[in-house]
Amino acid sequence: MKFKAVLFDLGGTLIKTAEVPEIFRRILQAYGIKADPDQILAAHRANEKEFDIETGQAQLGMVFWHNWNLAIIKRLGVERHAQLLARKISEVWWDYADLQFYPDVVETLAQLKAKQVKTGIVTNGPREDCEQVLKRLGATSCFDVTVGVDSCSKAKPDSKIFLYAVEKLQLEPAEVLFVGDKVERDYEGAKRAGLKPLLINRVGKTLENVDSIQNLAEVLLYF
Repeated sequence: MKFKAVLFDLGGTLIKTAEVPEIFRRILQAYGIKADPDQILAAHRANEKEFDIETGQAQLGMVFWHNWNLAIIKRLGVERHAQLLARKISEVWWDYADLQFYPDVVETLAQLKAKQVKTGIVTNGPREDCEQVLKRLGATSCFDVTVGVDSCSKAKPDSKIFLYAVEKLQLEPAEVLFVGDKVERDYEGAKRAGLKPLLINRVGKTLENVDSIQNLAEVLLYF
């Protein structure tokens, strides 16, 4: 069957940023709080053991990240104005993130549009966060659909979030490619949903039983 659309993961596939603990450190510093990078990393790792990220985002959207930020702050020993600071971290996150597209994104999207291929994003981040990213990058008109974890209360690798996006495109799963950077969440999730999965593997790591590409432009070979 001829492919008619391609869906992309967002973080690690289309966009890159500074490391999460570093972004957190920059924001805290901007609000007059000095925190050791190793302590921030340890706090994030402790959060990962306590929070169910995929379920929490699906059910709570941005509220989940406010709760996550609050837990980080408290692990760092910050008590004063903690609730306000937790919300501020979410609000200003992208101001401190060094947000940018990977170098192969803009031209690939332009070529897909020239070929009249439908495109979209399926991310485990909240939809409003995805839309803010695209607005900052001047790419709000580049995609036919944007699906966040809160769009259908399901997170990758659940098949339902992939199928929700496919339905929005008014296509069948077998007509759609999905490109992501995580094997289980993106590749296997899309495969189980009936889409054609591709793993973006820019570092050229050896992978078995996985169809991978090293440059996003390789997607064009499927159209």
